[in-house]
Amino acid sequence: MSDEPAPADGPGVGPHPHPWPDDPRLDPELLAAGDSRNVVDRYRYWRLEAIVADLDTHRRPLQVAIQNFAHDFNIGSVVRTANAFNVAGVHVVGRRRWNRRGAMVTDRYLHLHHHEDAAGLAGWAAGAGYTLVGVDNLPGAVPLETTELPERCCLVFGSEGPGLSEDLVAACSALVAISQDGSTRSLNAGAAAAIAMYHWALRWC
Repeated sequence: MSDEPAPADGPGVGPHPHPWPDDPRLDPELLAAGDSRNVVDRYRYWRLEAIVADLDTHRRPLQVAIQNFAHDFNIGSVVRTANAFNVAGVHVVGRRRWNRRGAMVTDRYLHLHHHEDAAGLAGWAAGAGYTLVGVDNLPGAVPLETTELPERCCLVFGSEGPGLSEDLVAACSALVAISQDGSTRSLNAGAAAAIAMYHWALRWC
């Protein structure tokens, strides 16, 4: 019998052939049934807790905050991108409950924090030594592409539509905007977050 996992019906791999590897990081249920999770190959069959512990050994210092006024699907998209960049933390500001659908369960691999309001986020940032940088095309914003973001940076995004609130803008030390040439007034919040995180990564990764 091959010692390679069988292909799964969907994404991922099927049951692992016997004998199973002797590794405490592996999940017996996944070994038996297969692993269809959206994880990179090195984490196939790993327990969730083991994946988080391994990610913790090389988290990026970047953090991300998202204002949660409404049940915005884009929050999930931002969280999924934050997982791709393995950020140190994701902060939800405002309503505690948020639309997890777009996150595709990637929130389970991140450290999530909640703040009641802008003052709560600002207090955390001051205590942790982080610079809050708002991302929105508001008056006074400087072009993201010409800005060097600090390493210990928390990128702050507003809700889809209204953008950053006045109190959250006031809490930020800087405000950046993504330059556009088309007719639309603003980018989708999830797309803007991906661009801003990539811009940070170009300098610090």
